[in-house]
Amino acid sequence: MAIPKYDKLNLLPYSEKEPSVFKTAQLAPVKDLKLLVKDYAPIAKDALAILINISPDPEVLQNIAEDDAFLESLLLRLTKHIKITEPPAKNPKEPNANEIAMLLANMAKSDSITRLLTLTRSPPPGLPLSSSLAIDQLLDLFVVSASPNYAPGIHLDHLAYLFADLAKSSQAPSYLLNSTTHDPLPPITKLTPFTTHPSNTRRLGISSLLKNTALHPDTHSLLLSPPISVLLPLLLPLCGPDPSFTETETDSLPDELQYLGPEKQRESDLLVMGMLLESLFLIAGRSEEGKKMCEEGGVYLVIRELHLEVEDEGVRELCERLVGVLMGGVEEDEMRATGGPRDEGERESRGTMVTQVEEEEDDDDDDQVVEIF
Repeated sequence: MAIPKYDKLNLLPYSEKEPSVFKTAQLAPVKDLKLLVKDYAPIAKDALAILINISPDPEVLQNIAEDDAFLESLLLRLTKHIKITEPPAKNPKEPNANEIAMLLANMAKSDSITRLLTLTRSPPPGLPLSSSLAIDQLLDLFVVSASPNYAPGIHLDHLAYLFADLAKSSQAPSYLLNSTTHDPLPPITKLTPFTTHPSNTRRLGISSLLKNTALHPDTHSLLLSPPISVLLPLLLPLCGPDPSFTETETDSLPDELQYLGPEKQRESDLLVMGMLLESLFLIAGRSEEGKKMCEEGGVYLVIRELHLEVEDEGVRELCERLVGVLMGGVEEDEMRATGGPRDEGERESRGTMVTQVEEEEDDDDDDQVVEIF
């Protein structure tokens, strides 16, 4: 069957405004687009952009997410060029790697993508220390692509959204929180440092992953204990410069939260801040062990300072709810400036879908990414 020639200027706007045109003839255009992903880079980029935009449609999502051959083709394109060296070398790149990461993030809205947690494939030559598990390979790729010495223009930040959605699965805690023969450290320890990463996408995705993991009732003991010790990556982004702690209060904090200096910046994204606070709320509110470790880990002091410094009403209410759990409600009443606490709302972190907007004809920048919540 001949593959039709898709013209970006003709079709990309339809993927944004009239995605139904791609559902004709039993999704034949979608099947063609999946083939075009294997074409040369400019055509593949356009095909990926269209698939990203139409993947929120349930029928399209089912078609692409349940296609094992298509999933393997995406994984192959992401991993085939990688070469890990010490010191890191600039990697020959898959030019559409970022778009592939975005599409995988959207595909994760399908429950079928949880098969990544058990899917095995040959380790890519460029990731010799990675395992045969597809999820291990993606995680290693996510970590190494954060290096400034990685391939220019390639960041793979949207894999963070893929990991966040996978964390909702009942199979995820067993994978994320336990060491394996591949690595003595649990996989989640590779992800927690990204709560303070410069990329907003990485911070939002990983903070969402931590909240979704904390929603599993049997995870808290492992989350709080070494080597994971999740309190620090949850609290550090919430700390600002030179907090007004007394010397006694400072001494009671973990060493990593003491004397942060005037250059320390508090998390500026309210969505990320909310995810971090909700994770703390889940940990402190669901077990006596969690509450005790939050009390001993300096949570109250950090939250008290955050409540003083942040003006957003939603964040302040989350602070009040958390303090109510830690202190039995007395300090919560004293802290509350306006309104009452929100409903507990212990729900999974809202998924994130990405879409791409058509470039202007003379614009050389990357396609704008619009995050839809």
